[in-house]
Amino acid sequence: MTAVSFYGAGFPYRNIDSLPGCLIVLEGTDGVGRSTQMALLRRWLEDEGFAVSDTGLRRSTLTQPGLDAAKSGHTLGRLTMSLFYATDFADRLENSIIPALKAGFYVLSDRYFYSIVARDTVRGGDPDWGRKVYGFALKPDIVFYLRANLDTLITRMANGRGFNYWESGMDMRFADNLFDSFCVYQSQLIEEFDRMAEEYGFVTIDANRPVQDVFHDLCAHIRQLVKPA
Repeated sequence: MTAVSFYGAGFPYRNIDSLPGCLIVLEGTDGVGRSTQMALLRRWLEDEGFAVSDTGLRRSTLTQPGLDAAKSGHTLGRLTMSLFYATDFADRLENSIIPALKAGFYVLSDRYFYSIVARDTVRGGDPDWGRKVYGFALKPDIVFYLRANLDTLITRMANGRGFNYWESGMDMRFADNLFDSFCVYQSQLIEEFDRMAEEYGFVTIDANRPVQDVFHDLCAHIRQLVKPA
């Protein structure tokens, strides 16, 4: 990251002059294959001789226990969930992402604040308010949007971990069963991500294809960013 840039005022109590590392974000809907690509990219970058750190939603030690407990009990209201995730993101950014970038690491982020805003918007939140909340967020060096159509997502979820309450948007009562609710919720998320891809300049990758094809595309783009180790 040659120039430090934020989406808003940044951290008002931190003066960040330079971050020699590189922030790479993978975005996309549930079941699109982000975790698989994260693992492949980490291994590849480390094999190339780069120091790598990875992060993702709900990994803050400050908020993870409470957030996981609230989600498991299906007790989160929309605003509470939004602020919980914002706190999680802020803690990870300040205490994990920024220090790693300062040390010259290549930071892989499984989702960023874009996912939180997209999900909040689908749940009826004000998209402008959501964007303003994350004015402290660093602008990544590159954001990949792994985009798969609904049929692909359904097939992968059905043959994988299955459908769950939150990934199906059951709190929104789109339908009275996980499958139908998943279809409605994820379709709306795809529409929201498509809008954000244009707004934020995401690099859209066709994730309907086999894992290795997606991986090779990601590597081709990242090679343009990496510095010799």
